[in-house]
Parts: sequence; structure tokens; C-alpha cells
Amino acid sequence: GAYSASPGIELVRQDVAQFLQRRDGVAAKPEDIFLSTGASDAIMSILKLLVAGEGPSRTGVLIPIPQYPLYSAAIAELSAVQLNYYLDEDHCWALDVAELRRALAEGRRHCCPRVLCIINPGNPTGQVQSRQCVEDVIKFAFEEKLFLMADEVYQDNIYAEGSAFHSFKKVLFEMGPPYSEVVELASFHSVSKGFMGECGFRSGYVEVVNMDPEVKQQLAKLVSVRLCPPVSGQILLDAVVDPPKPGDPSYELFISEKTAVLSALAHKARLTQEIFNKSPGIRCNPVQGAMYSFPRIELPPRALAAAK
Repeated sequence: GAYSASPGIELVRQDVAQFLQRRDGVAAKPEDIFLSTGASDAIMSILKLLVAGEGPSRTGVLIPIPQYPLYSAAIAELSAVQLNYYLDEDHCWALDVAELRRALAEGRRHCCPRVLCIINPGNPTGQVQSRQCVEDVIKFAFEEKLFLMADEVYQDNIYAEGSAFHSFKKVLFEMGPPYSEVVELASFHSVSKGFMGECGFRSGYVEVVNMDPEVKQQLAKLVSVRLCPPVSGQILLDAVVDPPKPGDPSYELFISEKTAVLSALAHKARLTQEIFNKSPGIRCNPVQGAMYSFPRIELPPRALAAAK
């Protein structure tokens, strides 16, 4: 029942770093990793760190629409400025850099945009952004000097043929200098999604990349105010990032259960999409990943007339 270190148990942070190295083929350091009470808590901490100013100098935060309501609620709580950019429903909720530029230009008229949030795979839209899209977003953040927040909690949930998860950190380092040396990134993951779904344990992490050492020191100070994430959740996170390996006694059972869960989710995703698209007045894009479909409901003319 004792508190751990505020950024999390050192051993768990080391295992998260090794997990990230295996995933991306890029070095990861435990001191860049902060464990949290679910990804939501880490997202709040990073936003709190970045929000400043008053009036026209107030921090603007670009978020996707449709969005996960945590973002709009957090922005409102911190008195930051919400800047909406709209995902393209006609192209399977793709992210268009031209739309980012529109939202940024509009935001600069009344605030100081500093942060760009990306949710990939998408919540609640269920899309998986292409590698080219991730690269375009990184170039945009570099050109406009924006801090990137990558919500990647559904990275294990990829269903559509031809879709693949590309982490922002991996693409950033594959792009090389100047991007890999300059673009500031915070990426988030948790145990609540994917094949584990252990949401009640409230456990997750954020990895910060290219963050100024003095700013990182302030982040360490900020997380220490909350003492530490739940220790039982940290232990569970360790099990998620360091799963059974081939040759371990539990490996076969682990793989069969993991495969069964992800296969069931993929089947339900296809089923949901098919049923929606067979229903009159409803259409739905393919669910490429995550755990949601986002259908469009066409209201019939008589319903609109009655509403008027």
C-alpha cells in the first residue's frame, strides 16, 4: 500500500522503454516516460503544462472533430481555446493538412495556437491514419512550431485489410533531421483498450520526445503534486508492456486469448458496419481500428418538416 516514485516505479518505466524500443526500433529512455492514472490523466498533465497566457496570447489547442470529449472538457477546464479541425467523412475520416491550416489560421486571429492533438486510431471515428498522413502532420507541426500530442491508446486494435498502426515517434525518427531533432511530441498509451481492456485499474503512460530539459523538470514537479499513479495499475501496465515470450509456460495460452479477443473485436466491427449500412437512412464508414463506428443518420424530409 505504499506510494511509489511520482513518475512511476523505475522498473516499470524501464520495461515501458524496452516495449517502445521493440515497437519502434528507436531508443527510448525511462526518464522520458511518466506513468499515469490512465491516459486521460497524462493528457491532462501535458495540457496543463502547455496552457498559458491571457486574451490573444491564450494557448489554442487543435483537436479533431468528431473528438473524444476528454479534450473539449480539459480545454474548457484549463480555460484554453478549442480550435476544431474537421476529419473528412467522405474519405473514411481522413485527416487533411489543408484543414489543419484553415483551423490554425482561424485560431491565430484570436489566440496563440501551441498544441496539435491527434487521435490515431480514431476515437470515436474508428479510422487508422496512413503513414503518409502521419508524416504530413509531423511536417506541419515542424513548420508551424506546434507541440504534438499523439493519443495512440488503440494501437493494438487494427482490423481493416491494408491498415497498419504507425506510431508518431517511429515515423518522426525515420524522417530524420531536422524533424527528429526539433519536433516536440508526447505520445499516450493505456491498459484500458486493445486486448487487455483493464480500464478499472486506471493505468497508462506518456512518453515525451524532444522536450526541453527545464520544461521536463516542470512536468516532473507537476506530476508529483498527485503523489503517484495507483501502484496496482502500474504493476498491471508492466504485465502489458512485458508479456509472455515464446518458450514461457504461459505463452501459448496468452497468444490464444489475445488472438481470440482481437478477432472478436474485428468481427463485431465488421458486423456493426454491415448492419448500419443495411438500415435505411443510415450509412457508416468502414471501421478500420479502435472500438467505435460513427454512423451518419439522414433525417427524412417529413421528420425535418415536423421539426420545423
